[in-house]
Amino acid sequence: MTFKSFFTRQWSLLALSLFLFLAACSGGGASQGSQPAAAADSEATTTTSSGPVKVVFWHSMSGNLENVVNDLVKKFNDSQKDVQVEAVFQGDYDTALSKFKTVVGTNDAPTMMQVYDVGSRYMIDSKAITPMQQFIDADKFDLSSFEQNILSYYTFNGEQYSMPFNTSNPLIYYNKDLFKAAGLDPEHPPTTFAEFEEAAKKLAAKGTPASFPIYGWLMEQLMANQDVQILNNDNGRSAPATESTINSKAAVDTLTWWKKMVDEKAMMNLGRKTDDTDKAFLAGQTAITMNSTGALTKLLEGSKGKFELGTAPLTKPSADYKDKGGVVVGGASLWITNNKPAAEQQAAWKFIKFLAEPDNQAYWSVHSGYFPITKKAYDVDIMKQNLKEHPQFQTAVDQLHNTKIDPATQGAVMGIFPEARQLTETAIEEALTGKKTPQQALDDAATQITQKLQDYNDSVTQ
Repeated sequence: MTFKSFFTRQWSLLALSLFLFLAACSGGGASQGSQPAAAADSEATTTTSSGPVKVVFWHSMSGNLENVVNDLVKKFNDSQKDVQVEAVFQGDYDTALSKFKTVVGTNDAPTMMQVYDVGSRYMIDSKAITPMQQFIDADKFDLSSFEQNILSYYTFNGEQYSMPFNTSNPLIYYNKDLFKAAGLDPEHPPTTFAEFEEAAKKLAAKGTPASFPIYGWLMEQLMANQDVQILNNDNGRSAPATESTINSKAAVDTLTWWKKMVDEKAMMNLGRKTDDTDKAFLAGQTAITMNSTGALTKLLEGSKGKFELGTAPLTKPSADYKDKGGVVVGGASLWITNNKPAAEQQAAWKFIKFLAEPDNQAYWSVHSGYFPITKKAYDVDIMKQNLKEHPQFQTAVDQLHNTKIDPATQGAVMGIFPEARQLTETAIEEALTGKKTPQQALDDAATQITQKLQDYNDSVTQ
């Protein structure tokens, strides 16, 4: 996935201070800059005497995904004359957000911005955005058909702060042909830790063990799947998080299970890059891996003509967890900046509503591999056909719909999330290589994350 990279502590604190200063100079907080835009009549605010209102849209979709974004922008621009959207690629998520911080509050800032999930707390604390809820309320926009499990990640204190755009969750991917060769039932992949370990041993005996990338996002998912939070204060949602709980018993037990399989040679440790584990999987060197649904299209194409690709929900510790927890959505959402004129903000909202239409969500999902954010997209013919041709995606849909919404599955929220994720990965790496015990590695990570949380919170309140 493209959203795996990290900030340094010094940059986070320095950038936030600059962020807040510039936002204040621009006239302020979300309510000050956004109320006029949200309250204004949509038709009146999307036309000017000089022509259509221009919306500058910064995004981080590269390669084929950028082509799909451009297709949707062109369709919108051609569909009406009041608003013209200019989509501008700004590099990966971290690069784009860093650029945004240098221009926030100025005329060079975009009208709307795609920000990855772990940047949400930062965007709220910046006070440089208009909460999406204000547009929703003013327009009486109906969200009843939207995926509540997706909306909930970007809901804070009962308000929708941004609109989901590209959304994914994790899956277990496995090679059905290698399962058969190892005497395993390819139609019944493992569902518990014990079953997974047993299957991995049988596969390893045939020379094709399992392999998980050392990726903090996946550890977070394994915790949510057990209904376990990784931060205090309801995962940072009822109040700013002040303490990391990544060293909980559930986390230590999970890492111990992972390490045991590595020690037994039932699982290969190929490092932190998901590309490396994907390559090994597609080459038939491993039989099971874990990655985002965003990788499904790539894995389907890469396995074509080689083996039959299977997908399964995330494995749980035991059958006792069958009805507990679920997955946290990943990806990014769309934010509207509050220093732009009301007409420009309203124009951005018009484009966001266009993107949320079922036909456009179906097109986006089929061509990008991400979830549609509205259930009505599943009634569109191209979406029905896609699910028929690629039933592997149905696993992801079912896993999303089977997830109950609570603080664990809504996802953790913190301003230093990229750094916290990096520290979690370091802990996993230290445990798997035997440098530290799982308990000590996660204890050390929790201590460092807690300190960074305190530093961040102090900088926000100054």
